[in-house]
Amino acid sequence: MSSKAPIPFSDPPALMGLPSPYFTPSHLNWAKAIRPFITKNLHSLAIESEQSPTATVPESVFSTFAKHHMLIPALPAPLPIAWLKKLGIHTLLGGLKVEDFDSLHGYIYGDEMTRSGLAGPPGSLTTGIAFGLPLILKFGSAQLQERIVPDILLGSKRICIAITEPEAGSDVAGIVTTAKKTPDGKHYIINGTKKWITNGIWSDYASMAVRTGPPGSGAAGISMLLVPLKNHPGVSMRRLKVAGQISAGTTFIELDDVKVPVANLIGKENSGMKYIMTNFNHERLAVATGTTRQARVALSSAFEYVMKREAFGKPLVEQPVVRHRLAKAGALLESLTAWVEHFAYLMTRLPAEEADVKLGGLTALLKAQAGIVFKECADTAVLLFGGNGFTTTGQGMIAESELFSFALFVFLMMVNYRADWLYTVLYREVPGTRIPGGSEDVLLDLAVRQLLKIYTIQTKMLEDAMIAKL
Repeated sequence: MSSKAPIPFSDPPALMGLPSPYFTPSHLNWAKAIRPFITKNLHSLAIESEQSPTATVPESVFSTFAKHHMLIPALPAPLPIAWLKKLGIHTLLGGLKVEDFDSLHGYIYGDEMTRSGLAGPPGSLTTGIAFGLPLILKFGSAQLQERIVPDILLGSKRICIAITEPEAGSDVAGIVTTAKKTPDGKHYIINGTKKWITNGIWSDYASMAVRTGPPGSGAAGISMLLVPLKNHPGVSMRRLKVAGQISAGTTFIELDDVKVPVANLIGKENSGMKYIMTNFNHERLAVATGTTRQARVALSSAFEYVMKREAFGKPLVEQPVVRHRLAKAGALLESLTAWVEHFAYLMTRLPAEEADVKLGGLTALLKAQAGIVFKECADTAVLLFGGNGFTTTGQGMIAESELFSFALFVFLMMVNYRADWLYTVLYREVPGTRIPGGSEDVLLDLAVRQLLKIYTIQTKMLEDAMIAKL
């Protein structure tokens, strides 16, 4: 047991012992159960993995998480209970029954997975299953599920989601990768490219968006296909060098006359855009959760640092301007945390179909705001660390001191590993949360358009109801 109280902002309020309207004993017990496991098996290797020559988390980490069923909580709630029980998986760590897992458990898991402050190492394990498998579970045929789902849930095979292309990022309707049926109607022949595909390089399969409609058909011509990747004829993959989330395995995929059975169609042809949209709430909430934790690591580490660092004869924290910066960033951080937790709670109360409609715009706004707050907290931290945030010697090596917390150790290692680590992990990690999953400006605009659309529909319904009473 530590002899010191937790550093302010180092954990969400509910995990600091404050009452919460959302979290039950089940949620708090889950947090206690998974933190030691994740710290030992992931966070202890996070910085080394991110900065190793291969920028890759050891394969043994994935195997360990799969063995303990710790990839499964990355899926949206409710979990695929029938499949899990069929595979003999009845409980998760801490004895949590799979049928009791909800979006708040998922939020806690996402928060804990990013507690090192780095998004790459956890992303290398979970991004594929989190966003690539749900479409198969929701819309895939029984035969397709039988072929794919057990291996993915058990971790013996890996999957990713492949939507983005060099010329089509946030504009999903603009994809040009084609899938054309063979004359006998038994296969699709796929040609095109996919870019910025997280986990792609390690994946056996991709849930891939392709154009089955004619050119110019937009969203109405998109389908989802399960496409084999590793060692499949016509598929070539290479890792992309990215500035942040380096170890997540960002991949460029080329598809040259790739032959895929029609049985690999996910759902109905030309209905892919509708399916993709059902992933958005889970994806954006997951990104916002991880981003909020990254902001928390930055700010709490800075808070701890200014309590110890002295200048002008007293600790930095006794300078009003320093407290002012902490206060401004802290207010944004805790407001964001409350909003993220509220969204997770809403997901436990609304049916999926209703949540897709009512929360789509707001979840886009939440994800965008998370990136904005992370940038503010990162800016604050770097400014308060001063020269120690930009050097690799002297007090920059203070991370080795046992006086500093795990979060501060991680943060100092991030900003001092190299002279340019400031940009590689902080300022470059920030855009890595503001661009993927819908870039910030696109999502801000989308949020308002969606809210306006809902307002217009609801107003029309109320007007019609009033007319009907006349």
